[in-house]
Amino acid sequence: MKPRNWKHLNVLLPSFVALGIMLGLVAYSPEIYRVFCSATGYGGTTQRAYTDPAVTSDKTVTVAFDTNVASDLPWRFEPEQRSVDVHLGEQKMVFFKAENLSNESIVAHATYNVTPNTSGPYFNKIQCFCFNEERLDPHQKIEMPVVFFVDPAFAEDSDNKAVNTITLSYTLLRSVNPSQSKNLARFLPNAPPDPVHGKQLFSERCTACHALDADKAGPRLGGVVGRKAGTVPGYHYSSALQSAGLVWSRDNLDRWLADPKKFVPGARMPVRVLDVPSRHDLVAYLQTVSQE
Repeated sequence: MKPRNWKHLNVLLPSFVALGIMLGLVAYSPEIYRVFCSATGYGGTTQRAYTDPAVTSDKTVTVAFDTNVASDLPWRFEPEQRSVDVHLGEQKMVFFKAENLSNESIVAHATYNVTPNTSGPYFNKIQCFCFNEERLDPHQKIEMPVVFFVDPAFAEDSDNKAVNTITLSYTLLRSVNPSQSKNLARFLPNAPPDPVHGKQLFSERCTACHALDADKAGPRLGGVVGRKAGTVPGYHYSSALQSAGLVWSRDNLDRWLADPKKFVPGARMPVRVLDVPSRHDLVAYLQTVSQE
């Protein structure tokens, strides 16, 4: 015969388990909500992408920009242009200007969304200052790139048939995690390249097609700096790249990443890296790997 206390445990134990689950959901609900919004575009949450689509559409949409700054953040923050017209699927780079008006370094974080909310699942950012906690030194001014595209599937969504303008809105707030910040000085024209950041970019934006030590959809990139273009044994290059007569110097890699098909007409590589600091960081990483 079971002791009477077992009856109490049979009642209390499930209650404690349920309470623990509820407390866990409360503790992690902001993160769960953020992940849910990012995955679904709920509430006008934009998506994050690492490359643009292989095709563009003749259909265009106007993307307008709206900027706001919290009252306790002494920054000036505005877009360089109020709107741009883009083809669906076209990778576009725009710039936002930020200035720290105070006498101290301040870390800020950007919240963002697009309107109408139905455009959220189709609005993709490749590069954005909003991905990080960002530090700006006293009285420092900076131009921050944002690289985005609107997925061509936007035009097929019945909820967006009458939508001609998408508004991308940012609000800058003081950061609650200043220890995790990056310095916005990396966007200055004379900023030194960062191979550590380049390694992260390579992992995010290149490894779908490239590896360092093996051919994939693209040729292996270990030792690429200083190598003649189109010469990896066993890889099937385009005739354009094979006959280009290029040596992959840092400058040539930078021009290639900016627009491969413009730099070498007839090349097959569809991916572009529009923002200069990211290109410099990627090339610095590849040079480090080549030296090793």
